[in-house]
Amino acid sequence: MDMHIGRSGPVYARIRAPPSKSYTHRALIIAALANGISSIKGQLDADDTRITARALAALGVRIVWEQDLITVYGTGGRLRAPNTPIDIGDSGTSMRLLTAVCLLADGPVSLTGSARMQERPIGPLVEALNDAGAKISYSGNPGCPPLIIDGTLTGGEIRADGSISSQFISSLLIAAPYAEYDATISLIGQVVSEPYIRITTGMMEIFGIKPEQKSTEPFVWKIPRGMQYKPSSYTVEGDYSSSSYWFALAAVTKGTVTVEGLNPDSEQGDKRLLDILEKMGCTITWNKSIKSRESEVTVSRSGALSGIEVDMGDCPDVVQTVAVVAAVAQTPTKITGIHHLRAKESDRIAAIVNGLQELGIQCEASENEIKIIPGTLKGGVIHPERDHRTAMSFAILGTAVGDLTILDAGCVTKSYPDFWEEFRAVWKTAGSC
Repeated sequence: MDMHIGRSGPVYARIRAPPSKSYTHRALIIAALANGISSIKGQLDADDTRITARALAALGVRIVWEQDLITVYGTGGRLRAPNTPIDIGDSGTSMRLLTAVCLLADGPVSLTGSARMQERPIGPLVEALNDAGAKISYSGNPGCPPLIIDGTLTGGEIRADGSISSQFISSLLIAAPYAEYDATISLIGQVVSEPYIRITTGMMEIFGIKPEQKSTEPFVWKIPRGMQYKPSSYTVEGDYSSSSYWFALAAVTKGTVTVEGLNPDSEQGDKRLLDILEKMGCTITWNKSIKSRESEVTVSRSGALSGIEVDMGDCPDVVQTVAVVAAVAQTPTKITGIHHLRAKESDRIAAIVNGLQELGIQCEASENEIKIIPGTLKGGVIHPERDHRTAMSFAILGTAVGDLTILDAGCVTKSYPDFWEEFRAVWKTAGSC
């Protein structure tokens, strides 16, 4: 499916945030390890979260998925090894979080994935697990999936490099309560995407286990052996990553967009986008609910946008969003701390450079930063290379450019299946031209 996008006038819209992908993944996996029946309400129904649910089912977990409710029959940490490989597709979160969990199965487990997945690094996590009693081997490129996961999770002192992905640390933390001995997890290297680790520990606490944080420089957690997750009833909060496109839409069209269903106290790192947009010239207004975690936030722009210099190492999933807003600013933008974007669903630094240059914007990139120099925008064709965030972010820029085509636009089902339906509804009411 291809999408052709015309230029629009200012957008004035109200949209409900989709459920969080990060929280849905973690709730599913931890509920599967709990000792009892859990309910996950208001889940994200997207390709990636369905992949996690199917993988858990292959490991012997009974999961009943209804429209706004998932019932998970926890196994108490006792999983079953399937006879065939589990295909993770393009879901990096599923691959990484489940790698440590698969050590709880009663035999070897093979995890495989798409061609791109087989290029994405997982070596630091495998090394940490092998040092802790696992016997994980590669059946393809060394350091990348597919994996054959065998052995046990012994525990003890576990050191893991967090400079490529925080998901390596989250994987260890989630499985650690079922190790044979007390586990002490130490993070080495410069951590990226640290808020996602807080999401993990927060979800563990919801299900009855609070890792003891011994240190923050470096990060060290201790998890005693013999603990088990308790069944819980959990409601998934709104997703700031997916909401970022609507915030950006207000910025690029000089309009006003309100997003409902967001937790103002969320641990999601992508909430920081609102501060970035405010510094660039947008107005941010919260209407916070007193009785619940659900509130709404309005982003609007009336004047010019200014470029910004910002380190986005802790919110990588909204770098592309900031990049497309930067393309319509008056002055250059420099984004740093983003080396780990090379190993995402695509090389996202290259995706930003290629996409913006296609539309007439000058970019300068290195391994860890990108500089965007605004200029005269023109129409063009964007191929997202199966990366949902590239497709959605450039769709937003298309409303300011006009005559922009997104190829393979269906890739957004990875995280936001309703994106195009909602985009069309908003775009048509904005006076497209």
